[in-house]
Amino acid sequence: MSRSAPPGGPAPTPWRGVSFEERMATVDFRTGARAHITVDSDVCRSCTTRTCVTACPANLFAPTADGGILFNYEECFECGTCYMVCDNEGAITWTYPDGGDGVVFHHG
Repeated sequence: MSRSAPPGGPAPTPWRGVSFEERMATVDFRTGARAHITVDSDVCRSCTTRTCVTACPANLFAPTADGGILFNYEECFECGTCYMVCDNEGAITWTYPDGGDGVVFHHG
């Protein structure tokens, strides 16, 4: 199959016409014993922007009534967006999952 762009049109993609849900069905999340992302709710309480909540493409951050943040690393895409957008130093600690854990993509 050719992957070159047709004249005057966008390059073909293997995911065109495939819904997000169908794409995510091709992903395994291998949850490790060690969380690869930790969130310090004490630091988060002073945050006024909560950018991690809106920026996370997997919607894994949730504000708590006491001003902290709950985070569920089990279905994290490992994109690092939360770490990049966080305004408060020390609020989010991000590392890669241990070998064999994390996201495994299957396609084809």
